[in-house]
Amino acid sequence: MAAIYQVVYRRASSLFCRLHSTYVRKMRYLNELKEDDSLCRQAQTSGTFYLFHNLSPFLQKVGKKYLVPQLSAAEMKRILEKFKETEQWIEKSVLIGCSDEHVPHFALDLGALEKSAIESELKGSFTDLRKALFVADGKDSPLLASAQSLLRWHDSHQYCSKTGQPTQKNVAGSKRVCHGSGITYYPQMSPVVITLVSDGSRCLLARQPSFPQGMYTALSGFCDVGENVEETVRREVAEEVGLEVESLWYSASQHWPFPSSCLMIACHALVRAQQAEISMNSLELEEAHWFGLEEIVEGLKRDPRSSKQDDGSFLPWFPPKQAIAHQLICEWVKQQTSQPA
Repeated sequence: MAAIYQVVYRRASSLFCRLHSTYVRKMRYLNELKEDDSLCRQAQTSGTFYLFHNLSPFLQKVGKKYLVPQLSAAEMKRILEKFKETEQWIEKSVLIGCSDEHVPHFALDLGALEKSAIESELKGSFTDLRKALFVADGKDSPLLASAQSLLRWHDSHQYCSKTGQPTQKNVAGSKRVCHGSGITYYPQMSPVVITLVSDGSRCLLARQPSFPQGMYTALSGFCDVGENVEETVRREVAEEVGLEVESLWYSASQHWPFPSSCLMIACHALVRAQQAEISMNSLELEEAHWFGLEEIVEGLKRDPRSSKQDDGSFLPWFPPKQAIAHQLICEWVKQQTSQPA
C-alpha cells in the first residue's frame, strides 16, 4: 500500500510541478530527494560530484582561471576502483543542489585516501576553502561553501548528544537520526550580524589581529540566545566601539562557512555625529577607524598585494566582492555619492 501511495504521489507531484516555474520544479525535486532515500540513491548513479579532501575542495587551474570540476558517477566509480575502494563510498556523499535539468549535485570528502595520488590522477589540487572562494568562479563559490559546511556538520555530529550512540545520516545528508533516542538532527547555521556603522559622512571599519595585514571590514558578532537582529546590532556596536546606534536597517544576508556555518545578516547603522568618538574594545579588536568617502573609494580599488608601503606599513584595503561586507561598503559609497551636494 505504501509503495502504491508513493507512485501516486510522485505522479501527482510531477504533474503539479510541470505547471510551475523552473525554480519551483527544482526545489520540489530536491525536496523529494531529501525525503526519499531510494530515489536519492538512484539519483547518485546519474549525478555529478564535487570532491573534497579533509574539507578542502578540489580545483583545477586552466590558464589563469580556477575551475571546480564536476565528476560524473561513472568517473567516481573509476576513481574508487583505481584506489581499490568500493562504491559504498558514494553513500558518504551529501546532496548540495541540482541543475535546471534536474541533474543532482553531490559533495564527497575523500579525506581517508591519499591526497597527492588523487591530485595526480585528476590533474588538480585540493585547495583551502578560504582561497578557493576567492579564486573560483562566482557561481561556484556559494556551492563550495554550503558543501563544506554540510560535510563539516556530518563529521562533527556522528553521535547523539543525549545517548552517545552513533547517529545515521539519510542518503541525501539532510539529517541524522539516533535510533536509540528517536532524535532527528538537522544541519544548523549560527546567526551573525555584520554592521556598517556611519555617522552620516564617514563609515567605521575595524580589524582583528588575525586579519591579513591592512584589511579592514565591518563590525560583526554572533546573536545571543533570545536576541533579535536589532538588539544584536546595538549590543555589538556598543561592546566593540562604544557607540550607541540611533537607527538601523537591513541590507541582505549571506551564508558564510567560517568559523563554522554562519548566516551573515548585513545591516547599516547610524550613530550621531556629535557622539562618534570611538572607544575600542581591545579584547575584540586591534584597530577601529572612521573612513571618509575618498579613503573608502581608494581602498575599494586597492589590490591587497600592493598595499604594503616602503616603511613596512600597510594601506587599508577591504574584503573582496564575494564577501557581504564588500556589498555593505559599496552601498554606503552609493548612498554618499547620490546625496545632493
